[in-house]
Amino acid sequence: MKIQGKQYHTIWLKEGDSKTVQVIDQRKLPFQFEVVDLKTTQDSWFAINEMVVRGAPLIGVTAAFGIYIALLEFQEGNLETYLIEKADYLKSSRPTAVNLAFAVEEMLKFILQEKSNPKLIEKTLEKANQLKEKEIQFSEKIGEFGVNIIEEIYETKKDTVNILTHCNAGWLACIDWGTATAPMYKAHLKGIPVHVWVDETRPRNQGARLTAFELGEEGIPHTVIPDNTGGHLMQHGKVDLVIVGSDRTTINGDVANKIGTYLKALAAKDNNIPFYVALPSSTFDWELEDGIKEIPIELRDSKEVSEIEGWTENGVQSVRLIPKNSKVANYGFDVTPARLVTGLITERGICEAQKDSILKLFPEKNY
Repeated sequence: MKIQGKQYHTIWLKEGDSKTVQVIDQRKLPFQFEVVDLKTTQDSWFAINEMVVRGAPLIGVTAAFGIYIALLEFQEGNLETYLIEKADYLKSSRPTAVNLAFAVEEMLKFILQEKSNPKLIEKTLEKANQLKEKEIQFSEKIGEFGVNIIEEIYETKKDTVNILTHCNAGWLACIDWGTATAPMYKAHLKGIPVHVWVDETRPRNQGARLTAFELGEEGIPHTVIPDNTGGHLMQHGKVDLVIVGSDRTTINGDVANKIGTYLKALAAKDNNIPFYVALPSSTFDWELEDGIKEIPIELRDSKEVSEIEGWTENGVQSVRLIPKNSKVANYGFDVTPARLVTGLITERGICEAQKDSILKLFPEKNY
């Protein structure tokens, strides 16, 4: 998608330098556009952990390139032992997004199978790029299937379709198109009038800062709202559809996503509004069945809640929000039970949030 009219992906290899990976520093958006170089495994870990990059698909691809960088750093010793250590290190950067572990394991398996190949480094880079391209294809397919839902609402309503989304499951969270936003972009390109209610998404404000930014760059009408406004809008007929992303979804359809998603699903259920989750297959955790009991929920730095960032004449600055002695609980994600999810929009189609329906789309996982 575009920033100031120029086409970008969220991650790429530096021009003329195959040893340096570059990413957009999403901590600075929408106020400043900066590119960060990733030259070491530690750089990759830091980028994921500190949310220079964020969003499950992008985290996974960044980790894939992190393994490639780790291979470049290898000097001597046992390659397998070394890579397993680096893989565990990268996986420790953020525990909830399953794409991270998926991408790391894919890269590790590939390298160990090809370790005698004299062109191992080049082949490993190719593999990382393949994972990147696959995520782009997945996102576009999600858009192609999801736009049908928006189009059906428009054909009935004959007026602007109002969509509510939470956090940023846009192209900035992926490589291109996004997951939750992909159907919106496809609808916009087809000339279907859409308007997006954008939850601010405290405490990091990814909705207010990132989703609003990218929708604005693509010319999609949108309105930023406080996190607790969605229920009120639904009660008054101002929301036709909710689409969110996912950081991990169980085989039974429970969805871990940014904290606050569960409350939106409850409000949608109470007001008979369809609640869809858009995700690539790399976000499914095929081993987990009970999301509430089994999905690890990241507990993040208290400063994300006690302070807030904003733009001033002196640049981006943080100010304190709460009393100095007040304690903070900062859970990064919550789990929406499958019973509250209308459907899952994947790169293979739309299914119900339940095991049999999911496995019909992905029969190779029925083992």
